[in-house]
Amino acid sequence: MYISLTNSPADKPRGGAPAGVRTVSSTVVTLGIVSMLTNISSESVSAILPLYITGFLGLSTIAFGVLDGLYQGTSAIVRIAGGYASDRLDQPKWVAFVGYALAAVARVGLLLWSGFAAMTAVITADRIGKGIRTAPRDALITATSDPERLGNAFGVHRMLDNIGAAIGPFLAFLILLVVPDGFHIVFVASLVFATLGVLILGLVVPNVRARRAEARRKVDWRAVVRGPMRRVLAAAGTLGLVTIGDGFVYLVLQARSDFAALWFPLLYVGTNVAFLAFAVPLGRLADRVGRARVFVWGHLGLLAAYVIAVLPLADVAATILCLVFLGAFYAATDGVLSALVSQLAPPDSRGTAIATAQTVVALTRFVSAAGFGVLWFVAGRDAAMIAVAIVLALAIPLVAVLLRPVLHRPAKAEKGGTP
Repeated sequence: MYISLTNSPADKPRGGAPAGVRTVSSTVVTLGIVSMLTNISSESVSAILPLYITGFLGLSTIAFGVLDGLYQGTSAIVRIAGGYASDRLDQPKWVAFVGYALAAVARVGLLLWSGFAAMTAVITADRIGKGIRTAPRDALITATSDPERLGNAFGVHRMLDNIGAAIGPFLAFLILLVVPDGFHIVFVASLVFATLGVLILGLVVPNVRARRAEARRKVDWRAVVRGPMRRVLAAAGTLGLVTIGDGFVYLVLQARSDFAALWFPLLYVGTNVAFLAFAVPLGRLADRVGRARVFVWGHLGLLAAYVIAVLPLADVAATILCLVFLGAFYAATDGVLSALVSQLAPPDSRGTAIATAQTVVALTRFVSAAGFGVLWFVAGRDAAMIAVAIVLALAIPLVAVLLRPVLHRPAKAEKGGTP
C-alpha cells in the first residue's frame, strides 16, 4: 500500500493522484499513530484484566462482571458530550486531548491502587476518556481529508488503530511469559505508550476548526436527528440490535473447537489483524460505490461469522473463517459509519453527529448482548446463534431499503461534505 501524505485536502496534487495512489493527510496518519499507541496501552491492560482482577487481586466473578460492564458501557454514555463540546467550543483537538490525557492518568491509578473501589474509579476514568476523545478525533480526520476520499482516510486511521490493538495483547503476553506475576510491568508499559500518544497529539496534531471564531454558534441538533441522519441512526440502531459481540462468537467456537479453546486469548488479536488488513481496501470501496452501501452490506460478514460458528466445519477452518469475516465486518462498518455521518452532517455539528451515531451503535449492541445471553440460557447455544443469524439476514435488506435515499448519493454532493 502506498500512502501519499498531504497537509490538507487543498494540498492534493493537481489533476489528481496517479493510478494506484491514495492520498491521506499527514494529520490522519499522525492521529492513527496516536490511536495505535493508545490502543497498545489499553489493549495490553484489557487482555490481562480478567486474570488480574480474579486471580491476582482475588475479587469475585461478580466484581469482574460489574467492572467489565463499566469497561464496555461507560464510554457510550459520554460520547455525545465529547462530540457536543468539540462542536460548541470549536476545539476538536483539545477536547480529544482531554480524553486521551484522562485515559493516561488512569494508568497511573493502576500502579498506585488496588481493590474493587480503586479499579472501579480507574476503569471509569479510562472509559470516560475514550468516550470524550472519539468523536472529536473523527471530526479532525474529516476536517483534514478530501471528502471524496473520506472512507480511505478513515480506513488508514483504523488500520493503524488496529495494529495497536493487535500489538497490545502480544506485549502483555510476552511480559507475563517472562515475569509470570509482572502485572505492574504491564501497567508501566501501558502508561509509557499512553503518554507517548498524548505527547504526539499535543505537540504535532494541528487544531483544525470547522468554522471561524466569529461564526461560532450553538450546535444544530436538528441536523443531527433529522433528514438523512435520522435514517442513518435508525439503520445503525437496527443493525446494532442484532450484533451480539465477538465474545459470544468466540465462546461458541470454544465450545465446539479444541483449537479455539487452546488459542482463545488470541482470538481477539486475529479479528484485529483481519480488521487492519481490510480497513483500507473497504474504505476505498466505500468512497467509490457509496458509504451507506458498504456499511449495510458489510453486515454480511457478521452474518457469515454467525453461520460458520454453528456449521459442522473443521475446527481450524471454522475459527479462521470466523475471525476473517468478523474483521471484514468491522472494517466495513466502523470507520465507514463515521465517514458516512461526516458526509451528511454540517461542519458545525459534525462531532455531535458522529458521537450520536456511535452512541446508538454502542447502546443497541449492549442491549443485543444482554438479550442474547438470556436467549442462550433459554434456548441453548446453537439455537440462539441460528435465531440471531435469521433475524440479521432479514434486517440487512430491510435496512438497505430504509437507506435507499442515501445509498446512491455521491460523497461530494452531501451537505457538510467539505471541511
